[in-house]
Amino acid sequence: MKNVDYIIVGDGYAGLFFAHQLIKNNKSFVIYSEGRKSASQVSAGIINPVVLKKFTTFWKAQEQLDFLKDSLKEIESYTGENYLINAPIHRIFHDENEQKLWLKKSGNEELSNFLDQKFESLNGVKNDFQTGKVNQSARLSVSGFFAGLFSYFEKNAFLMKEKFEYDKLDPSGSSYKDFNFKNIIFCEGMGVKDNPYFSEISVNANKGHHIKVKLSQPIPENITIKKKHFLFPTGSGLYFYGGTYDREQLHHHIDDSAVAQLVNGLSEFYPHDFEVEEANFGFRPTVKDRRPIIGRHETFNNLYVFNGLGARGILNGCYFSRDLFRFIEENIPLHEEVSWNRFK
Repeated sequence: MKNVDYIIVGDGYAGLFFAHQLIKNNKSFVIYSEGRKSASQVSAGIINPVVLKKFTTFWKAQEQLDFLKDSLKEIESYTGENYLINAPIHRIFHDENEQKLWLKKSGNEELSNFLDQKFESLNGVKNDFQTGKVNQSARLSVSGFFAGLFSYFEKNAFLMKEKFEYDKLDPSGSSYKDFNFKNIIFCEGMGVKDNPYFSEISVNANKGHHIKVKLSQPIPENITIKKKHFLFPTGSGLYFYGGTYDREQLHHHIDDSAVAQLVNGLSEFYPHDFEVEEANFGFRPTVKDRRPIIGRHETFNNLYVFNGLGARGILNGCYFSRDLFRFIEENIPLHEEVSWNRFK
């Protein structure tokens, strides 16, 4: 039997950012990855402190941004690469009223660091009422982040490329197959519904589609354009456009109506020809109060859940991984706002 401090089940943002906490604190671990692309791995990688429908911000936005940037520098120290792409969001205004609302909100103390007061016009796209820039917004190189960390895990024998089998787990004896462990962290996204220890947690699937398109005319490169959805270059000659939100059509295949919605949304502000090269989807685990669910099993003190990151998976996964680590290792209580106990 091998002894490890932690077993991580799940290979999305929650699992990888928690693994970073373990690396940083010299804890031994293995991470179980089925090898299927998680919702995190097909996500846009948008890092955004502003809710762009209403021009509001959210709980701990600045702290989460600062912590993410520091964490990505720490990850760079062992993968050799920083996955932060400095491509700020430019929100296309629908009309003059949106411009006025943006300017009004930019005077609020909590939004003044995020909403730029100078409007810009972009070439190559339809933006009759100009665009507003979200300061401190950026993107994560999603493919680079996952490839870099998986490569590091593999080199160091942390990666288990197999499905986790719940019936082989003995929580009372702190053993699973060939491992003795101190703690297990379940970071499974919607897969948690099959987990006999945490199947009742309150996460709901939100299906998101995106398309990758070939544009016939260029657009500005070092930014992320947002109207209904986000548009940005992928680096392979194609552009990402997405993603949709759907709580009803939860089947496991591409929904033609979602693709049509994306094509129409892009056509609204991109006035040239484009071709859809591929379409993808994933299921975001969302929570009704839009905050993660973190906690310890009621019976087994060595089992934990880290889930419900929703559409802000990068910021939530990074920031709250530290809270979970401190809860386990230093007995620092979790914020009531993210604790699993709030639903009990």
